Parts: sequence; structure tokens; C-alpha cells
Amino acid sequence: MQCHYCDRDADLTVEKDGLKVAVCEEHFQERLDDISDSETLQQLRDQLEIDRS
Repeated sequence: MQCHYCDRDADLTVEKDGLKVAVCEEHFQERLDDISDSETLQQLRDQLEIDRS
């Protein structure tokens, strides 16, 4: 599968409700950086019940 953002092969593919999104390593890292700067990461931790004590 091809990266959603560029022409490279995808390193990660996620599927939910029949929709697949694939990203290469570089774009995956960029998205993680974006998420870490937002409230979305805390919401994801809460949803997955991740405790970093």
C-alpha cells in the first residue's frame, strides 16, 4: 500500500470501519509530533487506559 501523503510504500496501515489509511515512517513521525502537541494524545491515552506514572 502507498503512503497517504507521498509516493513511498507505507510502513504502517490502520483500518477502521472499512477505511484504510497508510503512511510511511517519515509521515507517521510527523503525525506523532503533531498529535503530541495537542490534546488528542491525552484523549488517546485515556481511551487506551495508559498511565505514565
